[in-house]
Amino acid sequence: MSQPTPANEVMEPAVSVRDLAIAFASHRVIDELDLEVQKGEFLVLLGPSGCGKSTLLNAIAGLLDVADGEVWISGRNVTWAEPKDRGIGMVFQSYALYPRMSVRQNLSFGLKISGVPKTEVDARVDKAAQLLKLEELLQRRPAELSGGQRQRVAIGRALVRNVDVFLFDEPLSNLDAKLRNELRVEIKKLHQRLGNTMIYVTHDQVEAMTLADRVAVMRGGTIQQLAPPQEIYRRPVNLFVAGFIGSPAMNFFEGEIVAGEGPRLKVGDAMVDLSRYPFSTNVSPGQRVILGIRPEHLAVGPAAVGSVEVESQVHITEPMGADTIVWASFAGESITIRTDGEFNARPGESIAFHFDPARASLFDAQTHLRL
Repeated sequence: MSQPTPANEVMEPAVSVRDLAIAFASHRVIDELDLEVQKGEFLVLLGPSGCGKSTLLNAIAGLLDVADGEVWISGRNVTWAEPKDRGIGMVFQSYALYPRMSVRQNLSFGLKISGVPKTEVDARVDKAAQLLKLEELLQRRPAELSGGQRQRVAIGRALVRNVDVFLFDEPLSNLDAKLRNELRVEIKKLHQRLGNTMIYVTHDQVEAMTLADRVAVMRGGTIQQLAPPQEIYRRPVNLFVAGFIGSPAMNFFEGEIVAGEGPRLKVGDAMVDLSRYPFSTNVSPGQRVILGIRPEHLAVGPAAVGSVEVESQVHITEPMGADTIVWASFAGESITIRTDGEFNARPGESIAFHFDPARASLFDAQTHLRL
């Protein structure tokens, strides 16, 4: 049984990226980026296409040269080491399986050419097949497998290397929705069983929120926020993170801080009491701010104590099964409300909805930073 780490002992991170810069020709896509991933952590790099998440992962893997900075893995400076010498296993978006080889041969090929003894190769392959439920598929070729089975083989090929750090580059993006959900659960179970460090790239916020211990939200080659999923959801640090996380997206309305006994916000014709809002910076009368409200934090019906009540008309409704998305208006802007799946209203009908300002998010209209 392993002994607990003393409170005063600093653990060496599994992966450390220090002052990293990556350039294509004269254009720097990542500049002065720092990131530490702890041992056993599941970190997700999340962001839109072109934000630099796959570029960062490829630099950690050694598939891209860096212009400046260092990459450390398991306490070793591997900045200029070959991918095979970095102690990593990588799973790509494409399965990249050998079509003429069986599943067993695909899993064992890399070990064999590395000179691993046959008995150990067989043991590692059998263990990976058991973990990934591939035992009955070992004699099949890739053409005889479904997309989900092929991706499990690709994951297994990384597993047999017995490394401490696994890198996943959008491994589920080629699968249909049902297979993505199933394999996402399998990857989470796999991490819980193995306890290895995993870095996972995706543009899918559902994958990020359900898999990660921490999420690094990226934009333009920089990390906008690095935190546990719930913290990013509840307290986004800026307008970009707030708008990127959540489906349907957060509603935004511009308003102005007004003078009074306590901080208040004028949004359209509504006055929002901010006395219970957890400010992290000071605000002053006349300051332009952006109010953010998540659709699930809006409730249809009479206002609760301390809430802001708004009357509007239904524009459209989108029945989603368990939920219904209602489109209405507030302060001259469209607003989406996530309500119960049984809710039923026709376009043009009047509704009243309310929200608790303490659960909202406020951002400075100029800097877009959280207030």
